[in-house]
Amino acid sequence: MNTAASQPAIPRRLVGSLDFTVLPLKAAIQLILAIGISPQTRGTAIHFANAYNIALADTDAHYRHVMQQGDYIFTDGTPVVWAGRRLHPDQGKIWERVYGPDVMAGVMAGSTDHGPKHYLLGASEGTLHLLTERLKTRWPRAQIVGNESPPFRAATGAELIERDQRIANSGATCVWVGLGTPKQDYEAQRLAQHLPVTALAIGAAFDFLAGTVPQAPSWMQRSGLEWSYRLAQEPRRLAKRYFWGNPRFIASVARQHFQGR
Repeated sequence: MNTAASQPAIPRRLVGSLDFTVLPLKAAIQLILAIGISPQTRGTAIHFANAYNIALADTDAHYRHVMQQGDYIFTDGTPVVWAGRRLHPDQGKIWERVYGPDVMAGVMAGSTDHGPKHYLLGASEGTLHLLTERLKTRWPRAQIVGNESPPFRAATGAELIERDQRIANSGATCVWVGLGTPKQDYEAQRLAQHLPVTALAIGAAFDFLAGTVPQAPSWMQRSGLEWSYRLAQEPRRLAKRYFWGNPRFIASVARQHFQGR
C-alpha cells in the first residue's frame, strides 16, 4: 500500500489556482521521511510552489492540471503563506513556509542506514558533483545512490526509459528533481507515474546546498523579500519570473479573496 495514501487526512487549501498541503515544516519533513522509508507500490509526487508557480498555474491549464495531480503541494514562498493565512484563517496557526532547501536538508539529516535512498537529478555536472560531496560530508548517513545531470534539451522517449532504468537499478526511494520551473514539476509527476519512488520537484535547493548560489539572508526570507535578493543575483534569468509572476500572483489571490467575500 502506498504510504501517501495511508496517511491521515491532511488539510488542503486553495491559494490562487493551486491546492496546497497545509503542514508545519517539521511535520512535512517527517512525512517525506516516512514515505521514503516505507515500501511503495506506486510513486508519490511532491511539489514546492511559490508565487511564480501560482502565476503559471493561473495562466496554463496543462501545468495547473499536472500540479493538481501531485500528492502534495507545499508552500515554498513566504508571500504564499501570508495569502493562505488570510484566505483560510482556520489553518493560520499551522500554515508555515515549507521551503524546498530546508526540506531537503531536513530529510538528509533524518536519513539513516534504513533509508531513504536518494537520487539527485538535475543541475550542471559541476554543481551536481559539489552537491553530492557536500551532502555526503554533512550527512554521512544519508545514502546517495545515484545522480545525473541531464541535457538541457528535452529528453527523447528512449532517454527517459533509460533514465527510469538507472533510477530503478540504483534502489532509490527519493528522487530529488532540480530542473527549474516548470520542467521539474512535469518530470516529478512523470517519475511518480512510472516508478514506485517519491519524486520531489525541489527548485533551487541544489544550487543553495551545493554553495554555487548564495541564499538570501534569513530576515529577507521572513520579510517576503527573497525574490529581490535573487533577482539582484540573476537578473537576466529571473526578471520575467518576478516582474510578470508577482503581479499575476497578486491578481490571482485578490480575485479569490473578493470571490470568497
